[in-house]
Amino acid sequence: MEPELEVRIEQARKDLAARIGVQEEEIRVVEAQAVTWPDSSLGCPERGRMYAQVLTPGYRIVLEIGGTRYAYHAGREGSPFLCPPDRAQEPVGR
Repeated sequence: MEPELEVRIEQARKDLAARIGVQEEEIRVVEAQAVTWPDSSLGCPERGRMYAQVLTPGYRIVLEIGGTRYAYHAGREGSPFLCPPDRAQEPVGR
């Protein structure tokens, strides 16, 4: 696994643990991979916003705790962010 992805995984686990009040060790990593997002929204567009229509390299990290899954999206730069299920898009490549 590439070092940048490992860093993003740890950032996502820290964020989720703080959000829901659990220990990081309780959070299971379901999926973590480098992907290509369809545009600059990083696969998590917000209604009413415009995004550059350019393939954007980044990461998708799926975490799970208590049977609930949480999808984190990221670009190659910057921290991962939690993407709500109603906004989540699939990457165009892996």
